[in-house]
Amino acid sequence: MKSFKTQSKRVLDLMINSIYTNKEIFLRELVSNCSDAIDKLYYKGLKEGISGLTRNDFAIKIKVDSEKRTLTISDNGIGMTAEELESNLGTIAKSGSLAFKTENAEEIKADDISVIGQFGVGFYSAFMVADKVEVYSKAFGSDSANLWVSKGTEGYEVKPCQKQDNGTDIVLYIKKDTDDDKFSDFLQEHTIRSLIKKYSDYIRYPIKAEVTKYKDLTDDEKKEGKQRESYTEEETLNSMTPLWKKNKSEVTDEQYDGFYKDTFYDYEKPLKHIHVSVEGSVNYKALLYIPSKTPFNYYGKNYEKGLKLYTDGVLITEKCADLLPDYFGFVKGVVDSELSLNISRETIQQSRQLKLIGSNIEKKIKNELLDMQKNEREKYDEFFQNFGLGLKYGLYSSYGLNAENLKDLLMFKSAKDGKFVTLKEYVENLSKEDKFIYYGTAKTVDAVKNLPKSESLLESGKDILCFLDDVDEFAIKMLGEYQGKTFKNVLSEDLSQNDDDQKLNQENDGILQEIKNCLGEKVAKVKLSSNLKSRPVSLSSEGEITLDMERVLSTMPGGVEGVKAQKVLEINPNHAIFEKLKKVYLEDKDALKDYAEILYFSARISLGLEVDNSAEMTDKIIDVISK
Repeated sequence: MKSFKTQSKRVLDLMINSIYTNKEIFLRELVSNCSDAIDKLYYKGLKEGISGLTRNDFAIKIKVDSEKRTLTISDNGIGMTAEELESNLGTIAKSGSLAFKTENAEEIKADDISVIGQFGVGFYSAFMVADKVEVYSKAFGSDSANLWVSKGTEGYEVKPCQKQDNGTDIVLYIKKDTDDDKFSDFLQEHTIRSLIKKYSDYIRYPIKAEVTKYKDLTDDEKKEGKQRESYTEEETLNSMTPLWKKNKSEVTDEQYDGFYKDTFYDYEKPLKHIHVSVEGSVNYKALLYIPSKTPFNYYGKNYEKGLKLYTDGVLITEKCADLLPDYFGFVKGVVDSELSLNISRETIQQSRQLKLIGSNIEKKIKNELLDMQKNEREKYDEFFQNFGLGLKYGLYSSYGLNAENLKDLLMFKSAKDGKFVTLKEYVENLSKEDKFIYYGTAKTVDAVKNLPKSESLLESGKDILCFLDDVDEFAIKMLGEYQGKTFKNVLSEDLSQNDDDQKLNQENDGILQEIKNCLGEKVAKVKLSSNLKSRPVSLSSEGEITLDMERVLSTMPGGVEGVKAQKVLEINPNHAIFEKLKKVYLEDKDALKDYAEILYFSARISLGLEVDNSAEMTDKIIDVISK
């Protein structure tokens, strides 16, 4: 028995028990090693002109023996001599594949050879599930074969053995079940199938295994109640060539949709697919999808965004969140690139590569969405109905840092026709003299149209953007302006200024001040505004905090104390109610307080704002009417 050349049982123990967090990846690692061995022989055949070595000649085979509790993974690749077994398996963390890639970097890239191994530790993941490992190997062109055998940290042996063909057979003696781990699962056909599908589906060589099948019964046999007979047949478990590595011209829409449904378990076809192949500062291929419907938990705390990340066709992680900004978290898909991994191949070692890919993907998604907005408007409207809220939160939560990426993707309903309109489309319909992008906050388009000052704006030919989500106004505050146009809430107090109104306010300063005194701190000002058209009264606000912002902040968990809008009570001087107020002011100033409170109450109700004393105010209205 030889000791490992590191002379440290602790190192191997670390490899087995600490580096890998998920035991099932042992199969991924061993299959990847087999793929590397085949690639090396294929490359050798190309380089030396050896006939009879085409990709179709190679395969990886898996065999299960439940009685002996063995799992065998075999390849017909380049194989290893006794010296190579000593060097590659007797020395922990020495990667023959890494050395091969380093020595032949330019050639293997030109010949489309994909060698996966980097660290020389993947093989030792076998000891997570096996208490003994045997490696039978015969190097290509050699007349002799050798066996490497080990039970883990105790050491290893290398000795001659019988093996007819070149390649390597790895035999795992699966551990017995414990209270915490059911190792017997790795001897089950369905487990092997699912692990190959999950981690190694896109290894470029066929992964074959004997699978159980059943003979069909005749109608007579079915009537007799005869049971179907089972038999085994060798079957390829992996699909080998991933869809994203094919040319776009080779893939049909049905294939794109089928891949999406099968991979992401969605019964509906996606709204759009994006097939990407990039070569430059970083090389990668990607297949991205925009779902047609919002996932049930998309706007919940437990939703996990991220893309499936592969390196050379081997799955590294199911959801790589670093590849997508939160506001594009709805995108599903896969990314495949030769990345620098950490020693366990479970996480990325260099974040710079990932950031470059993520930045590129973000730009690609944005451009595709803008193209959809321009050329497939109905489809984009459907997309925005589902995912627009996330884009608006992306603008708000970043304090405007994502404004350049998101501003042209935003849409709001138009008060004129109820259809979605982009900010660009709104501005294009303005005259050079127009300074503002008008908006109103409410729950529906009709409610925005019914806001007190909306009537005069719409009659003058202006349009109003309908802010129907609580985040809308906050998000626009982060944007500030768009193409030089300032956003203006239709309930802003300064929207009511004109020369005639200023004169009227000066002439009626006494009654207005008296109404303000009656309402106390409920309002900052009382004024006359002819912009109310047919509406008798309304509330507006002055300053940065609007009425709707106050409402939203007050309803947040815990509330936000001290954040109040500076409210302005506006009265229509052309409405009969103002004549009534003047009469009460002259004849019975004490009764003016009741009228002031009723007006304030009515103004809040008309805007959908909460009222604290509805029963009391209702009684007051009845009393006033009764007099």
